[in-house]
Amino acid sequence: MKQTLIALLSIFCFTSTSPETEVAKPANALKGAPPASSNYATVFDDLNLEARGLSRPVFEYALEGMQKMMDARPVLSIVDMSQPSSKKRLYIIDLAKRKLLFNTYVAHGRNSGQLTAMKFSNTNSSFQSSLGFYQTLGTYQGKHGLSLQLKGLERGFNDNAFSRAIVMHGADYVCEDMILNTGRLGRSQGCPAVSNAESKPIIQAIKNGSCLFIYSPDPTYLKKSAFLG
Repeated sequence: MKQTLIALLSIFCFTSTSPETEVAKPANALKGAPPASSNYATVFDDLNLEARGLSRPVFEYALEGMQKMMDARPVLSIVDMSQPSSKKRLYIIDLAKRKLLFNTYVAHGRNSGQLTAMKFSNTNSSFQSSLGFYQTLGTYQGKHGLSLQLKGLERGFNDNAFSRAIVMHGADYVCEDMILNTGRLGRSQGCPAVSNAESKPIIQAIKNGSCLFIYSPDPTYLKKSAFLG
């Protein structure tokens, strides 16, 4: 009887998991990608992004697309072109640190519209902005100083960005004085240009493999984007 009891206790101890035992967690399908977007669901409220003009659906679109990027760093840049250029419509969020790094002005292409961008193109010499998800690449010194190369990831929407020399750079027409004088920012040749004062820290924060999402409620893009839905 005693031997039977000892045997039963041994089986019980072998098959039970103690509180200190670590259970293996499933590996993330994308190396370097952030965990499931639900882990970042509270970032929108924690950072009070709605009060800063960003809508929750746009934030969720950005998270959804970022999950489909390979090796994306958890720094998410959103250009919300549903807002006019007189608004601070660029949001750069460090998801891992749950910190809003920048909320500032960004220009759109001269042929995309005046105050608000309404038309978008993936065509060379269109001087229009291109919608969709981009991967940030390396930097170089160009005519605008330090500039950031961008790789468009969406075929038909922004995959000509590199050949069009669509980059992030600083520009003197991105400033509040321009808004006071004209009611809007100046416009680029299609690049998401930022202010000269902020261009270097912004570029340093997002270079080398982070996600940039340029959004507009364009029905064709929202329906056909491979990164959404």
